[in-house]
Amino acid sequence: MIEQPLPYTDVWIELFAQSELPVLRHSINELDRLRGKADSVNGRVLARVIQHDPLLTLRVLAYIAEHRPQRQTTDITTVDRAIMMIGITPFFRDFQNLPVVETQLKTHPQAMLGLLKTIARARRAAHWAHDWAVLRRDADVDEITLATLLHDVAELMMWLFAPQMALQVRDAQLAQPHRRSAIIQEEIYGVPLSALRLALIDAWRLPSLLVQLLDDQHAENPRVRNVNLAVDLARHTANGWSDPALGDDLKGIRDLLHINQEGLVRRLGVDDATMQTLLTLEEDPAQDN
Repeated sequence: MIEQPLPYTDVWIELFAQSELPVLRHSINELDRLRGKADSVNGRVLARVIQHDPLLTLRVLAYIAEHRPQRQTTDITTVDRAIMMIGITPFFRDFQNLPVVETQLKTHPQAMLGLLKTIARARRAAHWAHDWAVLRRDADVDEITLATLLHDVAELMMWLFAPQMALQVRDAQLAQPHRRSAIIQEEIYGVPLSALRLALIDAWRLPSLLVQLLDDQHAENPRVRNVNLAVDLARHTANGWSDPALGDDLKGIRDLLHINQEGLVRRLGVDDATMQTLLTLEEDPAQDN
């Protein structure tokens, strides 16, 4: 476990590389259940189990990068395609006896809770990103969904390997809600998580397309905006629908989707009371035109 801030992303990556990436116990249980009927399991069912766990998803993508045939000239950018490339039987052979998140964080229950909340937020963001990509008629909806699911990979790594510092970040964010999270994170970890995210992606040799979708330098690209807006909305609504940044989030989403407030709110899957609250948020017609 890392207990002190480190000044360079390369040092963080070197330390992460010394430990094997664990996965959720639920994922292991689901894989064991499917392994018992491997002859009848299809790739789509297996992909759903994998994508429910960002950590298992990362392991699958890293596996593909490591076992990529020399003759392969195109990147594998979705879990479905990764399963097709690996094969069902080889997958079950090579993805067993995996390390377990709950075991690694057994003595850090608050960090375990923080990790689970981050994963839940990632799933929620991925769900919204998928819906918006479908509405936008994106060329490959699954790529958008996958990039969104993995957006907060650096934060997940901190919960796993630097739990005490991750708790310091959480406490500082709660105590100083008006400060930018990125600034607090850099102060405590010693490096910006955005830089660490890209360094991790490079270390795992993930597809170049995912790098583009997760790189803030491409923030004006509609596909990247699709990812970032879903991540922002999930982050700002993690503790309810009263965050002051919510108005800007909704405007950005409306602009991306070319949709009005009512149409957007009805797609968010909120309860009736929250829906009515969001519908009463003031919109600036001058900004929407």
